[in-house]
Amino acid sequence: MRAVTQNAVGGPDVLTIANQPDPAPKAGEILVRVSAAGINPVDGAVRAGNYPLLGEPPFILGWDISGTVEALGPDVNGLKIGDQVFGMPRFPKQAAAYAELVAAPAKEVAPKPEGIDHAHAAALPLAGLTAWQGLVRHGGVREGQRVLVHAAAGGVGHLAVQIAKAHGAHVIATASPDKLDFVRSIGADEVIDYTAGDFAEKVDDVDLVLDAIGGDHADRSLQVVRDGGVLVSLLNVHDATRAKATARGIRVERMSVVPDRDGLVELGRLVDAGKLAVHVAQTFPLAQAGAAHAFLSTRPIGKVVLAI
Repeated sequence: MRAVTQNAVGGPDVLTIANQPDPAPKAGEILVRVSAAGINPVDGAVRAGNYPLLGEPPFILGWDISGTVEALGPDVNGLKIGDQVFGMPRFPKQAAAYAELVAAPAKEVAPKPEGIDHAHAAALPLAGLTAWQGLVRHGGVREGQRVLVHAAAGGVGHLAVQIAKAHGAHVIATASPDKLDFVRSIGADEVIDYTAGDFAEKVDDVDLVLDAIGGDHADRSLQVVRDGGVLVSLLNVHDATRAKATARGIRVERMSVVPDRDGLVELGRLVDAGKLAVHVAQTFPLAQAGAAHAFLSTRPIGKVVLAI
C-alpha cells in the first residue's frame, strides 16, 4: 500500500510517500480501505517533535479515517465487508491513518453518516469527538445554558458551536475578525472579535466554557463563568487557576479525547438530522501531505483532509 511516512521530526517536508506492507487485522479488528484521512493540529505537533506521542520516527501519522471495510479479523461482530465506516482508531497510539489501508479496532469505528461523503466524514472524528466529549460528557451541556466556545472557527470550535446549539444552548463564540461571519452562519448567538479587546469584558454569566487555546485563556475565562459553572480545557490548567475555580465552586475539567463509538454514532445522527455540518477548507492528495500540513498551519476555517 501507499502511505505517508517520516524518518525524522521536522517541518512539513519530512513527510514522504512510500510503499509499506499492507496491515493485517488482528482479533477484534477490521481492515479499512481508506477513502479519506483527516488532518488535525495534533498531527503537526507530532510531526514536528513537539508532542512525541509516537516516540521516535519512523512512523505514520494520522487518526481520522473514512472508508470501506475490506476484511474482518477474528471475533468481529456487527460489521461486514463493504460497510462504510469512519472513526478515530487507537488515539493516542499509532493508527497510521495516512495510508491506503488501516487496521482498526472494530469497536472504535461507526457507520459513516449517510448524508456526507468520505472527505467530510474523515474530517469529523477527532475534532467532533473532542467537541462532543468536552461539551456533553465533561461539561454536561443542557438546554438554556450559556456556553462560550473559544476559537470557534477552528476544527473543534466550529463543531462545538453546532453541538451546543443542538442541545439547546445559547452560544457565545470568539473568533478573528475575518471569521466572524462564518461563526454566525453556523448558529452562534453572539460573536466576539478576540482581537478587539478582552473577551472577558464583553460577556458574563456563562455556564460552560470550552477552551481550545490554553495559556491565560483558562484564567480569563473564569472571570465570565458563573459560580458553580464548568470550564472544560483541552490543555493544561495552572494550579492557581484551579484554586480560583474551586473557591467559587467552578468545576475544571482537563480533557483528552478518546476513541468513542457511541460518540461517533451521536455525531452521525446529528449530521444526518441536519444539525451538524463539518466544514472542509481544502482537500489534498495523499502524496501532498506536506502541503496539507503547511496549509493547516495557516489556520484555515474548519478542517483539512487527505483524499486517498
